[in-house]
Amino acid sequence: MKNIDNCFELGLLRRTEPSRRKSDQSLLSAREWLSEAEKNLEAEALRSALSSAYLAVFHSARAVLFRDGVREKSHYCIGLYLQRYVEEGSLEENWPMLFDRIRSMRHADQYSFMARPTGEEVQAGIDLAERFIERMERLLQETG
Repeated sequence: MKNIDNCFELGLLRRTEPSRRKSDQSLLSAREWLSEAEKNLEAEALRSALSSAYLAVFHSARAVLFRDGVREKSHYCIGLYLQRYVEEGSLEENWPMLFDRIRSMRHADQYSFMARPTGEEVQAGIDLAERFIERMERLLQETG
């Protein structure tokens, strides 16, 4: 799958009614997951902290989709969807890349037998999640 059109053709992204309410709820979930990530890191539950940091990023990106009237069935396609905002000049190109990086880290941790993440890697993921949420909030304000 190379582009956003494939995601829509395959039903991995679907058009739906735009919802500011769902968008706001998704941002709230993002903040809750960020808090969960911080608590997990403090408890040295590194894998849980990394998954929670990813979910914070996921829900903040999902807020953009809800606002736009798009429902996702593929986390991969969310990164492609955000690329649309890069192409129109509303979002810097590093954000879809960072989304994909933390998505890949979480995926590898969940589905492979790779080494456990370090505290430093998890802290970097949490820091990324905080910046990502803030950037998606600004994107929603700027393009809303």
